[in-house]
Amino acid sequence: MMTEERNGLPELPQGWVWTTIGEITQPIEKVQPKRNPDTRFTYLDISSIDNQINKVVEPKTYYGSEAPSRARQLIRANDVLFSTVRTYLKNIALVSEVYDGQIASTGFSVLRGEAEISSKYLFYYSLTDQFLNVLTELQRGTSYPAVRDSDVRAQPFPLPPAAEQHRIVAKIEELFTQLDAGVAALEKAKAQLRRYRQAVLKAAVEGELTREWREAHQGEIEPALVLLERILEERRAKWEAAHPGKRCKLPVAPDTDDLPGLPERWVWTTTGEVVEKMANGITRRQNKDGVGIPVTRIETISKGTIDLGRVGYLEDLPVELIDKYKLQHGDILFSHINSDPHLGKTAIFELSNTTLLHGMNLLLLRPRKDALIPKFLHYLCQYYRYDGVFVSVAQHAVNQSSINQAKLKSISIPLPPLPEQHHIVAEVEQRLSVADEMEKAVEQSLKQAERLRQSILKRAFEGKLVPQDSSDEPASVLLERIKAEKARREGERTGKRRSLSRKNVRDS
Repeated sequence: MMTEERNGLPELPQGWVWTTIGEITQPIEKVQPKRNPDTRFTYLDISSIDNQINKVVEPKTYYGSEAPSRARQLIRANDVLFSTVRTYLKNIALVSEVYDGQIASTGFSVLRGEAEISSKYLFYYSLTDQFLNVLTELQRGTSYPAVRDSDVRAQPFPLPPAAEQHRIVAKIEELFTQLDAGVAALEKAKAQLRRYRQAVLKAAVEGELTREWREAHQGEIEPALVLLERILEERRAKWEAAHPGKRCKLPVAPDTDDLPGLPERWVWTTTGEVVEKMANGITRRQNKDGVGIPVTRIETISKGTIDLGRVGYLEDLPVELIDKYKLQHGDILFSHINSDPHLGKTAIFELSNTTLLHGMNLLLLRPRKDALIPKFLHYLCQYYRYDGVFVSVAQHAVNQSSINQAKLKSISIPLPPLPEQHHIVAEVEQRLSVADEMEKAVEQSLKQAERLRQSILKRAFEGKLVPQDSSDEPASVLLERIKAEKARREGERTGKRRSLSRKNVRDS
C-alpha cells in the first residue's frame, strides 16, 4: 500500500515518509583555522573532488596561517560534501575516515545525517537526477551559478525505515559494482582505441603504412627532395622579383643529425619551408549573439573538425578585414595556446559556401598544396601532439602552454612525395573511420550505463529496488525520534546561552 501524497510529491511505500534534508541532518560546526596559525590541516574544496567517481582525490594541506577564507567547516567521517556551485557538475563525495576532523570549504553544503540515518543512503540520494535537477533550477548568478545551503536542506527527502535504508544501500552497491565492471571494460576499450589511433598515425608519418605501396611504385614517383628544392627555388624567384636587388632569406633547413632515417624518396623539411602562410587571427572582441560574421574561437576545434556551433561573431567589419581573415578551403587551424593535453589540436576548413573568419588564439596554417596535402599535415600534427613534440617546444605557464610562430616554423617534419601523401591520407582515413565507429558504439554504451545508474537510483528512492518488511519500525516513528532529539539539543544550547548571559550580567 502507498501513503497519501504530500504537497504534490509522489506516493511512497507503506512505512516510508516524506521529510526534508534539513529535518534529518545536523548543523555543522564552523571553525577559524587562522586562530591556530601553526596547526597543519587537510582542506577539501570543490577541486578536491573527482566528479566522475564522486570521491575526494586531491586534498590540499595548509597551516592555519595560510588557511583560505572559505576553510570554515569542520567535517566528520561519513559526511556528504555537496557542492553548491554548478550543482549539475555533481561535485559530491562521501567523507572517508582519513579526513575525519579536517576542514571543508563553505562552497559545500555539508550533510551529516542524524542518528539512524544511513550516510550512504543520503549520499546516493544526492546523486539522483530528481534531486539535482530541482537545485539546478534554483541556482543564482551567471558567472558563478550557485544555490544556498538552505536550498539544499529544504529539499524533500524520501525516508524509509532505518533497516530498509541499509538494505537499499546494499542493493545499490551490489548493482553498481556490476555496472562499474562493465564501465571499466568500456573505458579500457576507449584507451585501446586511443592507442590504436596513435599507432596508425605513427605508422603513417614513419612510412610503415605505405611500405607496400612504395615497393609497388618504385621508380615512378619524383623524390620529395626534388619537389622541395623546386618549390624553394620558385619561392626565392617570386620574392626576389617582388623585391629587386634584395636576396631572399629562405627558412632554415632542419638539422638532420639527430633525426631518424626516412623511407626512400622522403626528405626532412620544416614547417616553415612548406607552409605558405602562418598567421594570428583577428583580435577584435567577439559576441555570442549570432549577429555578424562567424569567427573561430579555441572551442571551434572539436574532435578534429570545425564546429560552427562554437563560434563567436563580429559585425560591422570593413571588406578588407573580411578578405584578410577569411578562411580558405584547406586552411588548418592550430591551437597554439592551450593546456598541455590540448596544445596542437588542429582542424581543417573544408566547409563549402561558408564564410568563417580566423579568430584569436588559433594559428592559421596554409600549406603549399603543391608540396603538402592539408590532411597529411593535420594527421602529422595529431601525431606530434600525442608524441609530445609540441609540448617539448612550448613555453609553459600556470595551466597554459604556448607555441610561437618561430618555434612552429622550425619544427622538423617528414615530407613524403605528393602521390604517397594522398595514399597515406586514404589509408589513415580508412583505419580511423573504423575506430570512429567503434568509439561511437563505446560512447553510446557508456551513456546507457549512466542512464541505467540513474534508473537504479530512481527505483531505490521510490521503494522499488528492495522489498519492504512489515516488521520494520515505520519511518514516521524514526522521524519523531529524530525531531525529539533535535529539540533536546536545541534546549540544551538555549539553556547554555541563558546561563552564559546571566553570568555575564553578574560579572558586569
